[in-house]
Amino acid sequence: MQNYFELFDLEATFAIDDQALSHAYQTQVSKFHPDKFASKGSSEQLQALQNTSLINSAYDALKSPLERASYLLTLEGINPFDEKDTQMDVGFLMAQIELRERLEDIKSQQDELGLDDYIGSIQVHIAENVASISQSFAVSDDLQKVKNLVRELKFYSQLKKEANCLMDEWL
Repeated sequence: MQNYFELFDLEATFAIDDQALSHAYQTQVSKFHPDKFASKGSSEQLQALQNTSLINSAYDALKSPLERASYLLTLEGINPFDEKDTQMDVGFLMAQIELRERLEDIKSQQDELGLDDYIGSIQVHIAENVASISQSFAVSDDLQKVKNLVRELKFYSQLKKEANCLMDEWL
């Protein structure tokens, strides 16, 4: 399987240029547009479809800070979501319990303004976590620290997703 960064001719780093990624994506995906393969044989059409699927998967992975950081760790031979490794910072876990309880309270009270504030606070946590991941990748080779930050980001991302789904239900 081709390295996603190589696919888009980008440096394998957490801090990527979103415009460069978008441009590289457009360039790659245009090479395999279905119209270019309409007159080709079924095997070539299938190959183009597979290439497009790979390009889309690579783009989605590199576009998302969580997925990009996870992918970089995977390239280093580290599974950031190893189910056997359950060790996490106790303070962080306690904060997660409080955030979950707060979301449940908001849900039970159907507090739209509270939910809006909650989503904003989760977005702040996500932004701070992404900044920490970026800094850790840039200045440190402590991949265990990065792994822990990525796992924390996954928690925050899941909370944001749940809160956004709740907001969608209410609207």
